[in-house]
Amino acid sequence: MAMALLDTINVIEDQEWLEAPSETVAGAVSKILTQPGGRPTPLSDFLNGVWLGHPLHPLLTDIPIGAWTMTMTLDGLGMLTRRRDFNIGADVALGAGLLGALASAATGLAQWQYTIGRQRRMGFTHAALNVTAVGLYGVSLLCRLRGGRGIGRMLATLGYGLVTVSAYIGGDLVYKERLGVTHIPEKEFPETWQPAIANEELREGDLKRVTIADVPVLVTRQQGQVYALTETCSHLGGPLSEGTVEAGCVTCPWHGSRFRLKDGSIVNGPATFPQPVYETRVRDGMIEVRATSQPQ
Repeated sequence: MAMALLDTINVIEDQEWLEAPSETVAGAVSKILTQPGGRPTPLSDFLNGVWLGHPLHPLLTDIPIGAWTMTMTLDGLGMLTRRRDFNIGADVALGAGLLGALASAATGLAQWQYTIGRQRRMGFTHAALNVTAVGLYGVSLLCRLRGGRGIGRMLATLGYGLVTVSAYIGGDLVYKERLGVTHIPEKEFPETWQPAIANEELREGDLKRVTIADVPVLVTRQQGQVYALTETCSHLGGPLSEGTVEAGCVTCPWHGSRFRLKDGSIVNGPATFPQPVYETRVRDGMIEVRATSQPQ
């Protein structure tokens, strides 16, 4: 079974024809969730889970998967025992799963719109399988309500099979493609002062990328104050040094996430993880940086 799913993923990877419909759907989603200036809308921040400090999509996917698992269980018990209450429970669980799937789809699209290449193709397939499964479950519920419980159970079983494959692809997106996880480098930053850049080389408003202990660091001077934070955007790894600074915040050039320079906190998403910040000082003509001693 596992090998068959892996083979399926390998086939999907090579389907370049998926690029065109993927781009069309992503463009439509972006028009809804992006402001004219390119900044994400408040709705985008909500759907991405910025307010939660954690991507919202994986939390909501548990609702339809759990509800439809309950549907399968109660359907089985209903067939074995012929008890009406099991059938009613199965129908209620199916309906709850449909509602949860709608919320899960909205948050998934908000997260997926920023993908490219393999991520986008895999995500599009993941969504297409889920949409098909939702259609099967919707028809299943109608059949049940009209007395066709047998066909309803069969359609629900088919839907559950599609959801299982889709969930496997979703896991691949997270664990292999790192979609929805932080892209902050995992290396420990030195607690001792490290030279970063000559003080005279950093002008007001500059955004400079330096590497310290294999960690890319953004160094900038704003109103005379020197700030330093991890240069790799936590969202999808964008280069903050190529972004812009305004009102004490740096904006990622890729997807518009904004972080406060003083503490790395998120002003707006789609990022859901803050940027690590570092202490700075000027000594003997050099700007030096070290890991902050204050909890973030």
